[in-house]
Amino acid sequence: MASMREIKRRRSSVQSTQQITKAMKLVSTVKFQKLQKARTRAENSKAYFECMYATVTSMLAKAGNIEHPYLQKSDSKKVGIVVVTSNRGLAGGYNSNIVKLITGSGIEKENIRLYTVGHKGAEALERKGYEIVEDFSDVIEEPSYSDAQAISKRLLTDFAAGEIGEIYVAYTFFKNTVSHIPTLTKLLPVDTAAIAEEEKEGESSVDKLTLMNFEPEEEVAVGLLVPKYMTSILYGAFVEAVASENGARMQAMDSATSNAEDMINDLSLKYNRARQGSITQELTEIIAGAEAIS
Repeated sequence: MASMREIKRRRSSVQSTQQITKAMKLVSTVKFQKLQKARTRAENSKAYFECMYATVTSMLAKAGNIEHPYLQKSDSKKVGIVVVTSNRGLAGGYNSNIVKLITGSGIEKENIRLYTVGHKGAEALERKGYEIVEDFSDVIEEPSYSDAQAISKRLLTDFAAGEIGEIYVAYTFFKNTVSHIPTLTKLLPVDTAAIAEEEKEGESSVDKLTLMNFEPEEEVAVGLLVPKYMTSILYGAFVEAVASENGARMQAMDSATSNAEDMINDLSLKYNRARQGSITQELTEIIAGAEAIS
């Protein structure tokens, strides 16, 4: 059995840790309004981004054969992935789940080129030997549409130049305050054949034969449409990720504080038992000494 001094030292250590988790929980609670705003933004924007994705992919599926760098399949085996994590820890499995998503994606490590948004994911994946093309970690502090636009421009430039053959985004989908789902979404090239096949089932015979007409020219329209599509999806991913991060951190700190409280109660009980045992032993020795003298 541990001595009273060891138990007291251990309890003091746990109490110090609890003060940290309580402080972090308090910060998370103060930021709850920010979480609410982020959640509202995520929920309000979700329908728009889902509609944008469905609309653009549907239009491209009906557009026929358009010669444009954004729509041509590249011979490059390189895959560009935008990895969205956080700049801070103490958020439970929020960051590690995205890292696991990348390492378990089935894509060969040597073919992956990462565009990281968040220091935690960048550092973890770099240690595992993944190539970091560019880091945009400052973006995740206060994500804006213009930030997403700049990242989209870089991705499309590399895609059009043939440096990457596919573009994905890995982020955490915000389901609710306690449920966050790591998600890997393909952005380019759009699988128009599969989408067209899916849509045929719900279309009339006239719709099936109707091609999408563009005004102005098809190439010009695609050159305007695809960057807007990319930017919108990336911005939506950033908003979802921020809401998920705040929720995960508040949940993790609440759990840590509760666990620390349980440990302190257990150690206090052990300390009191050890103290009572020590007092009992001292009394026994005093009584035995008195009897010996008498």
